[in-house]
Amino acid sequence: MNLTTDAFIVNQSDNDLGTIKEKIKESVLKGMTFCEKGVGLSRNMALMRANGDICLMADDDMVYVDSYESIVKRAYSNYPDADMIVFNVRIHQNGKTIEKVKKNGRVHLWNALKYGTVCFSFRRKNVLEQRVSFSLLFGGGTGNGSGEDTLFITDVLRSGLKVYSVQDVIADVYNDGSTWFNGYNEKYFEDKGTLFKALFPKLYFFPILRFTFKYRNLYEEDMSAFKALSCMIFGKKV
Repeated sequence: MNLTTDAFIVNQSDNDLGTIKEKIKESVLKGMTFCEKGVGLSRNMALMRANGDICLMADDDMVYVDSYESIVKRAYSNYPDADMIVFNVRIHQNGKTIEKVKKNGRVHLWNALKYGTVCFSFRRKNVLEQRVSFSLLFGGGTGNGSGEDTLFITDVLRSGLKVYSVQDVIADVYNDGSTWFNGYNEKYFEDKGTLFKALFPKLYFFPILRFTFKYRNLYEEDMSAFKALSCMIFGKKV
């Protein structure tokens, strides 16, 4: 992962295997293995046990660029009022490379849904003071596919904290596998509908409708737009 900063690593297994602590150059790496499942659980464990001012959330398929520490520090210096900054990462998948952040600026509810946890950085104290954490009902290891990262950033925004986006790349993500994505099937769209209902309890139909047509080119070989829409509407009732 090319870590050059202190890190807390949470591993999930079939057994509780205790803790590890190792120093590599100037970095202190701590880790714990728990007998549990659910990405929200592991991220909350790390959030509770971290002690840095500014935290990054990582996945094990990430490789940080050499200068990521200075990039993060510079961004928070440029945006001193930032409680959270989403950074650019390069997603390598199916022979393509996708960059997640297109421009610098403020992040609001209407443009926050495209960012995943691999982009997240935040001032830990500010997030904890607002009682924001990762959902235990969405994401790998739960019954509802992805979405814990989307709920996290929207909770941050609704709590009144300020979020910015920065185009600087901090890492490459080699997204060759997934613990939750098994294709654009009925379960995928039911989970999306459930997530939109959790995000927008009264206005869920509008993001469902938008998702149906905006991303039609991704799923149209597997499912019709009408079928995708009906699955999402059904999912919001599950």
